[in-house]
Amino acid sequence: MKGRSLAILLIIFLVVGVGGYLLVRYQVLQKNINLGLDLQGGVHVVLEAVDTPEAPVQPDSIDRVKAVIENRVNQTGLKEPIIQKEGSRRLIVELPGVKNTQEAIDMIGRTAQLTFVTSEGKIVLKGSDLEDAQATTDPSNENYVILKFNDSGAKKFNKITTELVRQYPNYGDPNRIISILLDNEVLTAPSVKEPITTGRAEIRGGYETLEDANKDAILLRSGALPVKLDKVAIQSVGPSLGVDSLEKSTRAGIIGVAAILIFMIAFYRLPGLLANVSLVIYMFLVLGILAALNATLTLPGIAGFLLSIGMAVDANIIIFERVKDEIREGNSLRRAIEAGFSRAFTTIFDANTTTLIAAAILYFLGTGAIRGFAITLSIGILASMFTAVTFTRWLLRLAVNTGVKNTKLFGA
Repeated sequence: MKGRSLAILLIIFLVVGVGGYLLVRYQVLQKNINLGLDLQGGVHVVLEAVDTPEAPVQPDSIDRVKAVIENRVNQTGLKEPIIQKEGSRRLIVELPGVKNTQEAIDMIGRTAQLTFVTSEGKIVLKGSDLEDAQATTDPSNENYVILKFNDSGAKKFNKITTELVRQYPNYGDPNRIISILLDNEVLTAPSVKEPITTGRAEIRGGYETLEDANKDAILLRSGALPVKLDKVAIQSVGPSLGVDSLEKSTRAGIIGVAAILIFMIAFYRLPGLLANVSLVIYMFLVLGILAALNATLTLPGIAGFLLSIGMAVDANIIIFERVKDEIREGNSLRRAIEAGFSRAFTTIFDANTTTLIAAAILYFLGTGAIRGFAITLSIGILASMFTAVTFTRWLLRLAVNTGVKNTKLFGA
């Protein structure tokens, strides 16, 4: 029993040490956690809705604009954009990690008005007739966009293509052409070969890469902006600010965590050492969850993470102080550990619950970075409950099973 428990402890120390080295050496977590605008730079855009004769600004216009832009940006794969209203006519869009600023701005602000126009200039279909648009590549490696119309659009397209084929029997007749325009720019001008009755059409030509085709497909899927937007302000956040902030935050975090680890060993000795192992596992657990959730880490998020480390240590301190009290009362180490954890649990649970309530309020009432702080803090608190109450307790039981009896090793 003693040998088995000692072997398990040694294996845990080895796994934590080697695992931590590999994670740091190959930057596994850093490569899988997105950084926010304040850490890696990006673009900050302020848009304002303006009245036009065709589309005056309505009370709900900015809400509809927000929905369309959010749909567009999320589909491009940008990480955790921040899109929020400012007043009744303005919208703030922040895109972390965007390198091509102009391309991102064009994607946000394009109206994406889709029209199908005959050779006579007659508009026969609009974007509202479209149900879906997907980019794909055919066997010959030509990139194109597949359009799927809704029931109304399918009937219109069937009617116009049938009429053109009937009126102009020759396939090469220019009157058979239906131009497909996006924002009044011709994407393609195919000639109708036969009546299209399936409700599907294709946009071919001009797409050098599948990504180019996908950009138009995204615009078509997300729909047109309901009002005209003017770019009021455009700010690019350079990487130097982000790198500097990240380096300082990392340095502060390392110093703080190192001070905590030293304090725990110096004051609580063997339990402190085991708590440090739990703390390292806790940190990897939280960062792993953030990476799995594809979360974006901002400076407030880092602050929330560091604060949750303090909460994790606080739980261990409450437990160890209870254990020391039990030892001073003459209880055996095993009984002192069990009693200490049992009596400290209520205090830990109440303290963490109140913090979780505060984090929930910040999340539901806050925006942007405040919500990021609340999320990282909440994840940290839940993880600390597991490591402090469950994992540390298991390690202490293993330590007692190795035959340790000297109460001085427990700081008592």
